[in-house]
Amino acid sequence: MTVSERRPGPYLVVGLGNPGPKYAATRHNIGHMVLDHIADATGGRFTAARRAQAVVLEGRLGIPGSDERVILAKTTTYMNVSGGPVKALASYYDIPPERIVAVHDEVDIPFDTVRLKLGGGEGGHNGLRDITKALGTKDYLRVRAGVGRPSGGRDTADHVLAPFTSTERKALELLISDAADAVEAVILEGLTTAQQRFHSREAR
Repeated sequence: MTVSERRPGPYLVVGLGNPGPKYAATRHNIGHMVLDHIADATGGRFTAARRAQAVVLEGRLGIPGSDERVILAKTTTYMNVSGGPVKALASYYDIPPERIVAVHDEVDIPFDTVRLKLGGGEGGHNGLRDITKALGTKDYLRVRAGVGRPSGGRDTADHVLAPFTSTERKALELLISDAADAVEAVILEGLTTAQQRFHSREAR
């Protein structure tokens, strides 16, 4: 294999959330839920990461021969200090920012909607803000799982730290599955193609 034929290395897919059972079923932890879904599909198990506050699973996405190596990671810190683990994992596996995919909740898009982007603002998301600070760049990929804005003047922090409603839970598995598919699409097909597929969908 020549130098030009060598693959540029793995992708780091990071599911954001808060640790512990208190937060496990909350909107802010949908990043963890998506990573669990991908792990279940691959039959793998997360183990404690070396040199980072996270659990990781190394594997591949796609069919053999055209697959991509991925490092799936769930941070085990609180959301607002996600940057340290992401930077540590990126350094350990020698992964540049453009091959990092952050999977997270997003209040600025409706529930049951998935959007993808590279770079841009953090929209008040403390986890993304800390990742940007740690990496020194905004230019990493994001898979945004919509949780919608709170109604009735409810505080946004209270909204994302609360569990999904009974109505939302009926569609939650489909949202998680869509976000997992979006992770695979952005890695295997590229951002533009993945955006065309997922951004053409209307919220259900």
